[in-house]
Amino acid sequence: MKQTDPHWVQENGGESRPVRRNRPVFWVLVLAILCVGGMELAFCGLFSPALYHKITDPVVQPVVRAVQAVQAAAKRQKQAIEDEMVRWTALRLRDALASQVMAGAQTYLRPQPVLRPELPQNAFMPVPLDVPDPAGNAVTRFLDEDGQTVLTGGAVRLVYFNQGDEAWRDKPFGGDPIGPYGCGPTALAMVVSSLTDQLVDPAQMAAWAAEHGYWCPGSGSYPSIVEGTAKGFGLDCTLAKDSTANALRRHVSGSGVAVALVGPGHFTTSGHFILIHGATLSGDVLVADPNSRENSLAAWDPQIILDEAAASNGDGVRLWFFTKKSQL
Repeated sequence: MKQTDPHWVQENGGESRPVRRNRPVFWVLVLAILCVGGMELAFCGLFSPALYHKITDPVVQPVVRAVQAVQAAAKRQKQAIEDEMVRWTALRLRDALASQVMAGAQTYLRPQPVLRPELPQNAFMPVPLDVPDPAGNAVTRFLDEDGQTVLTGGAVRLVYFNQGDEAWRDKPFGGDPIGPYGCGPTALAMVVSSLTDQLVDPAQMAAWAAEHGYWCPGSGSYPSIVEGTAKGFGLDCTLAKDSTANALRRHVSGSGVAVALVGPGHFTTSGHFILIHGATLSGDVLVADPNSRENSLAAWDPQIILDEAAASNGDGVRLWFFTKKSQL
């Protein structure tokens, strides 16, 4: 074979090999067959649908079923994801709600401490401690005026009430009876009825005080009843925790009265509200004790009252000065 033969080439070893040429004619024929087949299928689909489906269904239907299966699987997966999200959200909401319910239940079931006055008030009388002799005092006495009991001797016409009076001793002070626990409302009923134009008896004052949150179950009144009553009935009230005997005498010698919360001593075995409403020439003061007429007829050394009203925590004395607003 000649070296110039275009269908052979000389390799390095001296051997010749045939040259393989691309054959575009083959691909043209394949394309032509596909075009002709596609045209025939198209005409078959137009003019003979049954034959068209008979030819194409064996090929097309598996593909369609496969696509449908993929779509169904994707739909199921999507639905499963949505269901799981809904379930997860519901579980989270359930857990949050359960946590709130449990927290509320624990708060509700937890015993709540009841704040009580440092000196619970009751009507038990103390062991006698050298109480002044009422018979030796001619400065103060009880009078009946216009159906009211009035205690004389001070600059203020004092309307007197006793918590043990049968007219209200069994009336409620919150959940307790006024008789044993109502010294606070009774003393302040005297203040309001004496310094204002309103006549308020212990039952009415006890109802008002309980409604405004000054009743302490089983212990009488919270000390806040004093300033709360002054505000509620238009009176001026000053906490005089640094008061001296002279300051107390000066205040009650004028047109004011004072309220003291005394501890164990001459007036009580626990805590007790009393009223101071006047002074004598000898320097004693006059007391209106809502639990004792005898104590109310005696003249008292003001230092005894200050000592027994001294706070156990050292924060002065529990003493409040009351005055009419119109007199300032």
